[in-house]
Amino acid sequence: MKQRVMIVAGEASGDLHGAGVVRELKKKNPSMDIYGIGGDKMEKEGMLLTFHVREMSFMGFVEVVKHLPLIRAVEKTLEQLLILKKPDVVVLIDYPGFNLRFARIVKKYGIKVVYYISPQVWAWKKGRVLKMRGLIDKMLVVFPFEVPIYEKENIPVQFVGHPLVEEMQEMMSKENFCRRYDLDNTKKFIAVIPGSRKQEIEDLFSVMVRSAVEIAGNEKEVVVAVAPNLSMELYKNNLPPNMNVKFIQHSTHEVMKYAEFAFVTSGTATLETACVGTPMIVVYKTSAITYWIARLVVKIKNIALVNIVAGKTIVPEMIQGDATVEKLVSEARSILNSPEHYSEIKNELNIVRQKLGGVGASVNVTETILAI
Repeated sequence: MKQRVMIVAGEASGDLHGAGVVRELKKKNPSMDIYGIGGDKMEKEGMLLTFHVREMSFMGFVEVVKHLPLIRAVEKTLEQLLILKKPDVVVLIDYPGFNLRFARIVKKYGIKVVYYISPQVWAWKKGRVLKMRGLIDKMLVVFPFEVPIYEKENIPVQFVGHPLVEEMQEMMSKENFCRRYDLDNTKKFIAVIPGSRKQEIEDLFSVMVRSAVEIAGNEKEVVVAVAPNLSMELYKNNLPPNMNVKFIQHSTHEVMKYAEFAFVTSGTATLETACVGTPMIVVYKTSAITYWIARLVVKIKNIALVNIVAGKTIVPEMIQGDATVEKLVSEARSILNSPEHYSEIKNELNIVRQKLGGVGASVNVTETILAI
């Protein structure tokens, strides 16, 4: 009997992490039928896309409300696939707003649910943990501190390590990277990592680029990492006039690794940048209503994953009104002009990297899926 797995990954980071799982599943069983929501990377590894992550990449209370008709349509389509294709297991990757609702639909049909990369219940809406009981057959977490949260509520849980550790193993040398993208190997550069959502480019990109250009001056270059799910036109439409920057696609990890310093939009990218030890400033801005609601429910001091894993503030977080060119430049200069401060941040980032575990997350996830 043919094995069938439905996977739901709703954004670019989920596509990246899910690709490793699809690859390992196909190694175990090349004829396995894998389908659902993913992106280019998951498709490349052999997954049939019902919807692409670019259709689902929106964030915030206001933004979700705007897209409710689309969300409902996607849910209905996936439910029909549950009936027609009868997957042996459904694998939900992050994306909790959608995936926790969909888990309830999946369980109506008696199908097993594996959840990979836990909702951030330690940050907000802790009541979600109780709601997961009976919906999730196995929770696979990527941070060690998440395990006791689920054990306390008798939800089967396993720490599998963070997929970023394995995803960032293979990179071009700096010499090859600079040659490929026509960068001067003798010059340092400032990186701008502006996120993978359209609204992040519209809200933050201009401020981040102007800050980077001011910091770079005439001695350094500015390199922008382009998300694979977004069009180059979107970036150029939001690029301030007279900004001399280099756009680079498909080599975000190299941009992070070889940069002297980075401006990074809050999200998984902060952990990726931490893994390669590049000092950064974390930037984020959303609608006033979304931010106001978030402040009511968020229960932790930091919003950046790099600081949350560290258990303290090791890199600056410039949020909402603090996300201005003047403040970003001031913070960046305070780090770059102090060798001691710069070195201290690099040491703290190395500790964060160690907390994420070793390689093998995708293999661990695959073994759990096959066992279930």
